[in-house]
Amino acid sequence: EVQLQASGGGLVQPGGSLRLSCTASGVTADDYAIGWFRQAPGKEREGVICFSSSDGNTYYADSVKGRFTISSDNAKNTVYLQMNSLKPEDTAVYYCAASGYSYYCTEPSTYSYAMSYWGKGTQVTVSS
Repeated sequence: EVQLQASGGGLVQPGGSLRLSCTASGVTADDYAIGWFRQAPGKEREGVICFSSSDGNTYYADSVKGRFTISSDNAKNTVYLQMNSLKPEDTAVYYCAASGYSYYCTEPSTYSYAMSYWGKGTQVTVSS
C-alpha cells in the first residue's frame, strides 16, 4: 500500500521561505506522477506543481512559477517543495499526491483526478 506523509509546514513571514517534504512508502510503479496541491479556506483545491517521471517534465501553476520548485531524494523516497518569496495568498493546507501509474502532466484540470494516493496535509501560513 502506498503511503505519503507531508511535513514541514508552519508560520512564515511574507517574503520568507519554507521547504515541505513528502516521504513515500510502498511505491512500486516505474512511472508515476507526483503532485503538490493546496487548498485555502473557502477555495477549491489547486494543483501547484505536477512532475511526471514518464517524460521528466514539471508543470508549475502561474501563481507559483519562479518561486516554488520541486526536487527529490530518491534514496530517501522523499520529494521536496521549496517555497521562496512567500506571499499571504500562499496560505493554505498543502498536500502531496502520487498517481501510481504513468501520467503526463499536460492538463492542469485533471491533476487531482489522476492522483491515486494522497498524504495528509500540512498547514502553511504566511503572515506578519
